[in-house]
Formats: sequence, structure tokens, C-alpha cells
Amino acid sequence: LLQGCDASILLDSTASNSAEKDAIPNQTVAGYEVIDEIKARLEVVCPSSVSCADIVALAARDAVSFQVGPMWPVSIGRKDGRVSSSSEASANLPSPFSNFTTLLQDFKNKGLDLQDLVALSGAHTIGVGHCGLISDRLFNFTGVGDTDPSIARVYASLLRAKCSNLGANNNVVDPAIEMDPGSGSSFDTHYYTALRQNQGLFESDAALLTDQRSARMSRVFETNRELFFVAFGQSMVKMGAIGGVGAGEIRKNCHVIN
Repeated sequence: LLQGCDASILLDSTASNSAEKDAIPNQTVAGYEVIDEIKARLEVVCPSSVSCADIVALAARDAVSFQVGPMWPVSIGRKDGRVSSSSEASANLPSPFSNFTTLLQDFKNKGLDLQDLVALSGAHTIGVGHCGLISDRLFNFTGVGDTDPSIARVYASLLRAKCSNLGANNNVVDPAIEMDPGSGSSFDTHYYTALRQNQGLFESDAALLTDQRSARMSRVFETNRELFFVAFGQSMVKMGAIGGVGAGEIRKNCHVIN
């Protein structure tokens, strides 16, 4: 959602530049080693022919499809970007603290719409978030030591228990929390069920219930798996086309520019 699918998130920081991967929203991103292995094998067979950006786009599609999720067409021919900025990522990536109005505007700024917002939020059906991003929501929502009242009471208690040691000392690892409680390893519609039950992990998840249009669409996706899969695939195609193929290069090593 920054300059398009240009693999800028793969670039490492340097002495003179803090890269996108080191922005706070991206510090829990994992799986870089998978892209590295794919790139290394391709460089042996067809050197300087397949961009890191294309690898990321194809790997994202295949990772979802492998989970018995949707399949969608992926155009190839992207170039790898030469610019990667943590400050740009922090300023422009949708925030887990955003309300609905801000989220929708962030998506519109990139040529995406309401359906894209609701469908792509469904990616939270798989994977984890971390306590550090919800600590205020759990322990100090309005500055008086309270919990966000929009969270289901039992779920809030569970989250507080899992995150209770965060910040106690600098040696505590930020605990991982399923973004889709009870179904975090399956690509399905349960994310929307969790939303309806007020079990959205982030404020940005819960925000989908604060607008009648997105709440209604969430309920439709919850009850119609095929429709969700089609919409998700369509939105991934649209997001993958942001910025076009780019005017960069084909990196030899995904972590550094040539």
C-alpha cells in the first residue's frame, strides 16, 4: 500500500537509512527466509530474471491457497523498488489503531474501496498479532486504566491474562495472539464470526462494526465462504496492481539494491 508491490519491505536498513521493515507496523513481519530461499534457487536457474516483487506476490497467493483459501491470477513483470523508508511506512500503512473513517480513506487513497477494505481485513483470519499493539486497548483505553468496552468481556479477560506481563521488564518477549481466536491457522470466514462476537483483536478490526455498510458486508462474508474468497482474490489483484510494474530493477539479493 506504499509504492505498490515493489518488495521494498525486503530491503535492509543501512547506516544512512531506516528501511520499511523496521517501521513499527512491520516489526512482527516474518517469513523473509522463505523469500530468500526462493530467490536463491531462481538465481541459479535463471539469474536476474525474476524480481523479488514477483516472488512476494506469488508467494502470498500460494500461501493463502495452500491453506485451502482462494486462488487468484497474479500478473508478473514487476520491478524491485530502490527506496524503502520506515517513516513512510509508519505514516502511510493502515494503523491497527485507526477508526473506520480513517481506514476507508487510507484505502481510497490507493484506489481501493469499501469492499476491498472489508475483504482484505479478512486476511486476519490467519496469523498473529502482538500484545504491544493492544496493550492500551486492554489496560489504559481512555487513560484511566480501563479496557475498551467494545471487546467481549470474556475475550477481554483472556487477552489481559495473556498480555499481563508485557512491560514488566525489558526481557519479556511481546506475546503473540491469534488474530482470529480459535481459528488462527485456517483461512476461512471465522474472522467475521469473531468480529460479530466482539472479538476483533485490533481497534481497526472492531472499526468494521461501527459503519452499517462494512458491518453488513462482514455478515455477508461470514455466511458465504465462496463470496468472501472471490472478493478477497479480486481485492488482492487490485492491491497488487498499485503502482504498476514499477521502474526499478531486478535485485540479485532481495535485501539490498544492486
